[in-house]
Amino acid sequence: MPTRLGHWLLPLLVGVSWATAEWGLLDWHRRSGYAILTVVLFRVFWGFFGSTTARFSDFVRRPSVVLSYARSLRERAGHALVIGHNPMGGWSVLALLTVLLVQTITGLFSVDTDGLESGPLSYLISFRSGRLLAEIHEISFNVLIGLVLLHLAAVAYYTLIRREALIPAMLNGRKSLPPDATQGLRFASPWRALVGIIIAVLVVLLIARGLRF
Repeated sequence: MPTRLGHWLLPLLVGVSWATAEWGLLDWHRRSGYAILTVVLFRVFWGFFGSTTARFSDFVRRPSVVLSYARSLRERAGHALVIGHNPMGGWSVLALLTVLLVQTITGLFSVDTDGLESGPLSYLISFRSGRLLAEIHEISFNVLIGLVLLHLAAVAYYTLIRREALIPAMLNGRKSLPPDATQGLRFASPWRALVGIIIAVLVVLLIARGLRF
């Protein structure tokens, strides 16, 4: 559930961030950025301490494994179904989280052209550095859009060509698999998820205050 909730929250929040930036609603833009950072920080926590399929160690595979999996997609026999992310999807998740971190972190230090609107941590760096990070903030958003489009194309491919029900699985958490496929699967306690949420919220609240207690 935590992974699926984050999966649907992030595109919604990214859309809000884009809209508020376009409409000049900078207070709400900052709030949506804080919300994105909270979700991403929790996802990083969950990637180390969450359920089996949510952990980075479960789905971030060696490049050789990814290439082998990519080649298997061309075969009529197809590829073995996996419980969580496939080898290519695992790297997609990692790329998206990385770009989202770049987006949010650069936003925290960004300074606009007149210096009136700035991120909560911009006071820690020079005006010139703040402007540079603002440029990176904008560029990384374009990179994020590219990754999202690739992600959507992959979902369409698996849904329409490979006939895998990815979207229902991300809604209800259920997936048709062989009986022995779930061996070794472990679910983390909801209390552990709550700890991760509290940590992420406290970190972001501290950042929003400019690291001032």
